[in-house]
Amino acid sequence: MPDSPLEALRALRQALGLFAPEVFSGEDCATLAEELACTAKACTAASVRAAARAEGCGAHRRRGFSRANEWLAKMSGTTGGQARAVLGTAAALGDCPATRDAVDAGELSLGQAEEIVKTEAACPGTEAELLALARGSSLGVLRERARSRRHRAMDPAELHARQQAARELRHWTDDLGMVRGAFALPPEVGVPMLNRLEAETDRIRKRARRERTDEPRPAQAADALVKMLDGKGRGKSNRADMVVVWDRSAALAEDDHEGSAHIVGGGPVPVSVARRLAERAFVKAVVHDGVRIETVAHLGRTIPAELRTALELGDPPAFEGLRCIDCGTSHGVERDHVNPVANGGLTAYVNMAGRCWECHEKKTEADRQAGLLGGGKGSRNGREPP
Repeated sequence: MPDSPLEALRALRQALGLFAPEVFSGEDCATLAEELACTAKACTAASVRAAARAEGCGAHRRRGFSRANEWLAKMSGTTGGQARAVLGTAAALGDCPATRDAVDAGELSLGQAEEIVKTEAACPGTEAELLALARGSSLGVLRERARSRRHRAMDPAELHARQQAARELRHWTDDLGMVRGAFALPPEVGVPMLNRLEAETDRIRKRARRERTDEPRPAQAADALVKMLDGKGRGKSNRADMVVVWDRSAALAEDDHEGSAHIVGGGPVPVSVARRLAERAFVKAVVHDGVRIETVAHLGRTIPAELRTALELGDPPAFEGLRCIDCGTSHGVERDHVNPVANGGLTAYVNMAGRCWECHEKKTEADRQAGLLGGGKGSRNGREPP
């Protein structure tokens, strides 16, 4: 290997060691920081390319390392897993030449490149979009968009099965004797749990501010978790713990009557899982056809106060009060889900009707005969509450 690249690198390190930011203006230091960030990214990329070449030639073994990632980890001060990841990203860049050029030029970090190359592998044709996003956004924004693209490309049932297989909870004791932990939960479990935890944390934070005993939010979140585990947390009081978005556009196009669903903040879920969530009254649903929102409703049997009021008004334009949709009587009228909850029916105005006790019984029996009640759940004791 010629001496000139080594000499240039050593000269650069020496110059950086002598750099004294206090002799420059604030504006100059801002420009220098930007250039140094690009240089650092380019140096990291070049280092990984060199390491990959060294690995191919077996040079790491002559330095006493059986694995190249262990050698690179020692040289770069990272973990073996991190070193393995960057070597894998460097190899995958061969399939994304535009991203490779941006990394070599110091425009992107290897972390950004990793998100782009693995998304392009799962969703061919996304490189240009994600590359443009990476140039103008943070790694966090890019990671969220890339993950969303990969999830949408997967079959929801397969994704859900992988999530179930990956669920875990680990805990350990740190140097201070504190109990620490990490967990991974599927979205239909993790999202509502965290939303309730956030709501409890907000209540603790507001109370602490009133009492002028405010602490960092992470400490208050720890108190909220303990409170919830003790059964003293109240959950959310004014909004749903989870929102399920149901896209009917695919169903309308393919006439499969299913469509797709995803949990806000959690990603896609199988439609069957979304239907099971209908049993939980703290879940809300947004149904759309790809262009406009059709319904915003509670899933479950609980009828919100606003919806009760709308139903009690009766049908427009007369607004003569709640009447039985079948026989027309206004006495002893109950509120009925036209499409039963057990069949995925929403607690929404368009799916609610008034029925007297007798007509409600007849309709429940007809639903049972049609197989809409999930194996006999529509008995008299299981009817919709008035």
